[in-house]
Amino acid sequence: MSNLEKYNQSFIKALSITEDKLEDSLNYQDIPEWDSVGHMSLVAELEDNFGIMMDTDDIIDFNSYQKGKEILKNYDIDI
Repeated sequence: MSNLEKYNQSFIKALSITEDKLEDSLNYQDIPEWDSVGHMSLVAELEDNFGIMMDTDDIIDFNSYQKGKEILKNYDIDI
């Protein structure tokens, strides 16, 4: 499974959404599923799937689908 597939599956599983809702323009709170609880579920899912522990600042800055890709670069993960 590619990193992009892992990344997308993290969103799908954590937020209980379908793949058609994933787009580069998706932002935090654009959809009801990505609320504060969904956000923490998403972070946990990403940490599990990529074997990382995200810094608090990165968790706070993670406010969009696109920004998440940029943040994962801090952990040597290219999407």
